[in-house]
Amino acid sequence: MGWWGKLVGGAFGFMLGGPLGAVLGAALGHNLDKGISGLPDDDYGPGDQQRVQTAFFTATFSVMGAVAKADGRVTADEIALAKAVMAEMALSGEMRETAIRLFNEGKNDSFPLDDVLVQFRKECHRRQNLMQMFMEIQLQAAYADGSMDPAEEKLLKGICHSLGFSELVFHRLERMVQAERGFAGGRRAARSQGPSLEDAYGLLNMAPDASDAEVKKSYRRMMNQHHPDKLVAKGLPEEMMKMAAKKTHEIKQAYETVKAARA
Repeated sequence: MGWWGKLVGGAFGFMLGGPLGAVLGAALGHNLDKGISGLPDDDYGPGDQQRVQTAFFTATFSVMGAVAKADGRVTADEIALAKAVMAEMALSGEMRETAIRLFNEGKNDSFPLDDVLVQFRKECHRRQNLMQMFMEIQLQAAYADGSMDPAEEKLLKGICHSLGFSELVFHRLERMVQAERGFAGGRRAARSQGPSLEDAYGLLNMAPDASDAEVKKSYRRMMNQHHPDKLVAKGLPEEMMKMAAKKTHEIKQAYETVKAARA
């Protein structure tokens, strides 16, 4: 039985405690914050794959709610955008409802963002690619309407720092997400042309004057970072594989676009 089946089935033996457990428990109506995994609240050790998957799912949607509330209120548009991200992940109806409840938990003034991030980083156990995927999803949600609010940007920079990433990494991920939106059609919906060369370079995190070897190296690195099977092995919920597969497809397209332009 997968992590979600165990969760809804009440088999919480693998479950984490602490603030993530409290947030998930509030969303599900269970008291999961203490005693579930047998760990005291101040001693969250890295768990098995299912526990990391649960931590990733819980942190992703609750933090998304906190980011949406960054400017002091959550608009109907922001809720719709969060649901659009959930739809892109192709979550089942029950998982989608839980994700919405987690999003609402994150909107609460009492949401323990700092504590959630500390535990999430510890549960990830130095899995940089997994935490980077988490940040990409948060940035994608923030840019879902085409722009990022200054309050959202400030909060997202703080989240990035809490996960151990520098501001340079934040801007690299931001550029990549912006380029991905254009590459996937976000800025070219009104025209029939293919993805722009500028977006292709941005998605590969490369400058136009980069050498062929540098472009190829970046392409291979990004494909490795976003490989769905590798991310799931590190703790990405299987149900989110579709998003990772979409990213690798777009990275391949970007590389092919750059190669064609240089031929």
